[in-house]
Amino acid sequence: MPGYSNNFNDELRARLSIVDVVGRRVPLTKRGKDFWGCCPFHNEKTPSFKVNEEMGRFYCFGCGEKGDIISFTMKTQNMQYPDAIRELANMAGLKVPEYKPKDAATVEREQNYFDIMENAAKLYADRLDSPDGEFALSYIRGRGFSDADIKKYRIGFAPNGNTIAAKFGNVKLANLIATGLVRESKTPGGAPYDFFRNKLMFPIFNPAGQIVAFSGRSLDGTEPKYINSAETEFFKKRLTVFGLNFARNEIYKANRSIVVEGAIDAIKMQINGFGETVAPLGTALSEEHLQVLNKSNRNITFCFDGDKAGQKAAARAMSVAMPLLRPESDVRFAFVIGGSDPDDILKQKDGREQMKRIVDSAMSLERFLWDIACKNHLVSTPRGQAMAEKFFMGEVEKIQDFSLKSRFKQFFFDMRRENWKFTRRASILPVPEIGALEQKTLSEIAANFPETVEKHSEFLLKIGADLGHEGRESGTGISAADAERFIVSLKLKHYLEILQKEKKELTARMLDPLNLQGQADSTRMAELDGEIRKTTENIQKISEI
Repeated sequence: MPGYSNNFNDELRARLSIVDVVGRRVPLTKRGKDFWGCCPFHNEKTPSFKVNEEMGRFYCFGCGEKGDIISFTMKTQNMQYPDAIRELANMAGLKVPEYKPKDAATVEREQNYFDIMENAAKLYADRLDSPDGEFALSYIRGRGFSDADIKKYRIGFAPNGNTIAAKFGNVKLANLIATGLVRESKTPGGAPYDFFRNKLMFPIFNPAGQIVAFSGRSLDGTEPKYINSAETEFFKKRLTVFGLNFARNEIYKANRSIVVEGAIDAIKMQINGFGETVAPLGTALSEEHLQVLNKSNRNITFCFDGDKAGQKAAARAMSVAMPLLRPESDVRFAFVIGGSDPDDILKQKDGREQMKRIVDSAMSLERFLWDIACKNHLVSTPRGQAMAEKFFMGEVEKIQDFSLKSRFKQFFFDMRRENWKFTRRASILPVPEIGALEQKTLSEIAANFPETVEKHSEFLLKIGADLGHEGRESGTGISAADAERFIVSLKLKHYLEILQKEKKELTARMLDPLNLQGQADSTRMAELDGEIRKTTENIQKISEI
């Protein structure tokens, strides 16, 4: 079948989780590393439809249907291939390229690219073992890399001069330039030259283990310390997770991934017992990076440096992660202490044990979000509290899962109650608890009309309502209008209780002969009587509808 380029289809698969695509049409439940649901292609009551997020594939043990996000979209929405691609591209926020078959020249260009990168890696490795690379080899061994590590990660050395341009003289110049290893001279008639010179070389692999780029480290003190290949047709920094090709199996075993700030830190973590460690490459953490990681495991621990830059990177990672959270996600944040980065910690005598304590003590995402809100705003003042709440709730609104969003809001209200001081008036007006009958009705409403519960979620969470509706029975006969009236009535009744509580407190104070606020209290009493009367009337009106 003629189609879009493999590169575009691969980018769709990288950006979109098959669990999210299938989950729009099939309710899924996680069991082990897979998700299960009732097959959309034949009638069944017992789930036999399996979705594997890491592989990006589905399979039904009942009818034998199988495929990926493209075939699922085609089959469930009765679409032709081009229409399915456009549908998925819209979901991923991508512009659809021109529809045309892959020609022989494109196939040859792809093959040439990977052949050149592979042969360049071999050449760099040979140079590391040559007299030219003696200093580089001594340096990397001094950083704690064994010869086995050097071989595994295919570390090499790019000497001064035009090694690649000279050794690949029989390769078309256009193909060499396309890899980013060689650049054309800006001088008319000048010879092409190598991009990497006098650099310790680290190959960058795609998840399939093919070399797509290189990262070079300066050895003579020049800045920048690290330079990466320019982006090419096969190397996109926002989609490349460094070390993932080595970490995939370890991520499965550890049931998490660890994300550090740099490539070298990722390698050092891997060779010191944290094989599930990866890093973004040459750019800030992106949503695409997390989408790639989520396919392996949705449990992610960010382990960043403890300085301001590390804190800033962690805050960005938190914000990027929010829209991708699911109930099965466990996102945590750890910060390196006792050193500037993981490499510094791991160099120490008990470095591995220290790093394990740092990673294992990582705080939850919601706690980290709370800490950011409190650190960035003066929460000892009402205005600061309001701004912190606005920030916290603004981030929470990015969460797509209704039940998870509700849990985050409940966490905020619990932390606020435990940690923030309120005015005297607020302290004498506790929010009434919700009754069992009210909770049962709200559970039915949550199962049938989640949008109605979402509309009033802040109030419901404040009164301690359980807004999760997993396992609740739907279709109980209650109407949308009844649901709205019930919650509004509940609001009014609880507001009435607060008013009556304040009136009782005020009455007791007015009877105190030492009370010096007589006029102000009398004014407030008149206001309360008016509010109580108005609220009572509104409750009566709703009950008569």
